[in-house]
Amino acid sequence: MKRYLLLLFLLSASFFGYAQHSSDQIKSLKIAHISSVLNLTSEEAEKFWPIYNTYDNKLSKLRHSEVIHYIKSHETQDIEKLTEKQATEKVQDLVSFEEEYYTLRNQFIIDCKKILSNKKILLLKKAEDEFNRKLLKKYKDKK
Repeated sequence: MKRYLLLLFLLSASFFGYAQHSSDQIKSLKIAHISSVLNLTSEEAEKFWPIYNTYDNKLSKLRHSEVIHYIKSHETQDIEKLTEKQATEKVQDLVSFEEEYYTLRNQFIIDCKKILSNKKILLLKKAEDEFNRKLLKKYKDKK
């Protein structure tokens, strides 16, 4: 029994370690891509990256909490069997998430405007979209 538990622990630790490594690797690639597109001065980079990292961390937490909430609420209920009151609550949860997301994004843009030109803010959006498309394409190609 102890061997089984030890084996299970080691496998789960290696799995989560790999997932963390993969996440860190993706983040590094994203930073490199954004850096190459924006071509920030050293002064801009010094001010921009702490703001971007804070934004990115908050966004990740928000998305993670939404995914967990979605899984918990949908794994036990069939949408067809929801009452109208339950459906209303779920739609309100969805609206709340969208509001939080856009509030976070708007604040990030306001913070960026203090550091970057409007052109660089547009380039940032383009760089993020390009990176996400490339990442999705790589994921699809692996499947």
